[in-house]
Amino acid sequence: MTTVSAATAGSAAAELLAGYRPGSSSLFASPRGTLLAEGTYFAVPPSGRRDGLADLARRVDAVLGVAEAAGHEVRTVVGAVPFAPDAAAHLVVPLRLRRSGPPTAVETPPAPAGVASVRPVPPPDRYAAAVAAAVRQVRAGDYTKVVLARSLRVGAPGFDPAPVVRALAAREPGGYTFGVDLGGGRTLLGASPELLVARHGRVVTANPLAGSAARSADPAEDRRRAAALLRSAKDRHEHAVVSEAVARALRPYCAELTVPAEPSLVCTATMWHLSTLITGAVTDPAVSALTLATALHPTPAVCGTPTAAARAAIASLEPFDRGFYTGMVGWVDATGDGEWAVTIRCATADADGLDLFAGAGVVADSDPAAELVETTAKLGTMLAALGLTSPEQSDVA
Repeated sequence: MTTVSAATAGSAAAELLAGYRPGSSSLFASPRGTLLAEGTYFAVPPSGRRDGLADLARRVDAVLGVAEAAGHEVRTVVGAVPFAPDAAAHLVVPLRLRRSGPPTAVETPPAPAGVASVRPVPPPDRYAAAVAAAVRQVRAGDYTKVVLARSLRVGAPGFDPAPVVRALAAREPGGYTFGVDLGGGRTLLGASPELLVARHGRVVTANPLAGSAARSADPAEDRRRAAALLRSAKDRHEHAVVSEAVARALRPYCAELTVPAEPSLVCTATMWHLSTLITGAVTDPAVSALTLATALHPTPAVCGTPTAAARAAIASLEPFDRGFYTGMVGWVDATGDGEWAVTIRCATADADGLDLFAGAGVVADSDPAAELVETTAKLGTMLAALGLTSPEQSDVA
């Protein structure tokens, strides 16, 4: 067996990152490896159903069958699935696919984006009012949890996503960095900390995150915040709702499912999260990573519970279309192996700038001011990569 050093793997990943070209390629990097998909051989066609998730895995299998019948050497589908079930996914078989090891953490400067303006959508006071309305609805019994998001429209004429994607990969190498070509000059980019689900062979892994706290530059305060999060009854309840829902959705497909009784702590550069690492094994090898992902999407971590009522609240209380935010991004191959991350800590870019997104879970005892602070901290991942590191610069306070 050939052993590849971490330095060699990191060098290969750096080569793929350098080769990423928005508009003609897509990149997905995870702790297992880096994938660069170039060009489009065949796109997965839209569904004829209102719920496009219902037959998504079947449509992907059909496209992979076309690639195999034509002798195309790439038998992998790469791309993104939106939040709304009736919105079209963007999934393609690329012309060329290159793989390497995971990115290596390196000190990297932010990627100046030529930012001309930043506009919060909705304004912070209106977001806090929406959270307060959701709290009233939860207490009235309309639903038990909803995830409410807000957005920043960043004006940056001529914006180039590539330097930002490279900066994110270097800054968050333990997460899931992506730059997905959506066509029409649009790019989905970000660095998600959350694995929705992965399948490698028979082994299935899911890592739901729910319950969050902003990190501090002061080490003592940072440790205090982490400990407080781990003790928080509100956050532990919110997390349990999500981890139990993920386990419940996986059980019909998996044997030997292991669900830790207690959450653990994980962190990114900007946030602490409660985490549960769920593992199992598929009982049927025909069950692909995408089949599992569509069974899970959307989890209560990005939507709420019950799902239908939470979706209705989101449509009523959020003044924008989420698009691919809180969808899923990743890949699946003809063997059924694949990785799908939850599309958070992300932005959708076009020629005039980009829209950044962040959300917070709202339950009966949520505080609107605290949820505003949490979303501000979550926006920090993308803001830092853009070189906007303070509330004054980003106008999110």
